[in-house]
Amino acid sequence: MSGIIGHMTYAILGGKAAAERKLPVAPILQRHYASYLAGAYLGCDIQTMPEAICVDTGQEVGYGTAKLEKSPITGGAVKPWKLKFGNDEYTPREIATLFYGRTHLVFGWRRKEDLKHTLPWDHLADLAGLVVADAIELFGPGDRHLAYVFGWLTHVVGDSLIKSIRPGITLNLLDGKYTPKNRPVQDLVSFHEVGRKELGLNWKNLMADLAATPVEPVQLHYMRVARPRGRLAHDFPNAWEPKFEPLVRVVLAENRRYQAIRNGRLIKQLALRKTRSGLQCDEELSRRTGGRRWSRRPIRPTFATRCGRWVKRWPTCSSK
Repeated sequence: MSGIIGHMTYAILGGKAAAERKLPVAPILQRHYASYLAGAYLGCDIQTMPEAICVDTGQEVGYGTAKLEKSPITGGAVKPWKLKFGNDEYTPREIATLFYGRTHLVFGWRRKEDLKHTLPWDHLADLAGLVVADAIELFGPGDRHLAYVFGWLTHVVGDSLIKSIRPGITLNLLDGKYTPKNRPVQDLVSFHEVGRKELGLNWKNLMADLAATPVEPVQLHYMRVARPRGRLAHDFPNAWEPKFEPLVRVVLAENRRYQAIRNGRLIKQLALRKTRSGLQCDEELSRRTGGRRWSRRPIRPTFATRCGRWVKRWPTCSSK
């Protein structure tokens, strides 16, 4: 999955599957559900910050690394937003260039000198096991940080599946592989049909709780921007750059601050409005998907029972 709605949905379904199988991790996730969901999004997408500032209103707008040419508030001009750190300033794209691969592991390393750190898919489970062990041994007491780590892992796996990075899996969506064009369909179906109708989720509360979670030091560890230690440092001694720790702490706090602002905007954007022809989605989302509209057809069969077929059919997406 991708984006906050997709990643939350994927993590929620993963948590339900763990509970149904009575896995030992399930009670930990339930005790620290907000941290689990925060790990599933903010545990990876460190580019969660404004892209620009609306010149007319002074408000922060957009989403880091997604190019914005005009203000979504007024349609007027925008100017670049930058993260201030000491005497330096960083654009969201510069932050992503530095750190995106450190959270996504198997893809997303941007700098030429970092490409050698790209983790082969078949090594992911080994690294994940070391991080979990270190979370238990180095970051106690309590297990909130452990819930965060499991959330982070749902993001890495979910992204690798939806973006066809996992070897041997290619998802064909609306127009081929994952693109910004088919992403709104995923979000709408996950938000309404799966989240609200099938799972009875209160998205507003879940997203607010997610944004309010504290920064977890274990994230600095698995990003390898802290002092090297533990089993992870022993088996994966590469890519450690503790000089970045102060900057990353500021970035992670900024992620939470801006996500709290984004929450209301996203819920408003994903809302369905009543028209003479029935419920319809936001005009901007429709434009981004090539003019597709929301259909009133319900999903059959349900996401939980026939996920594979659901992904291929996109049953609520219509070109009319």
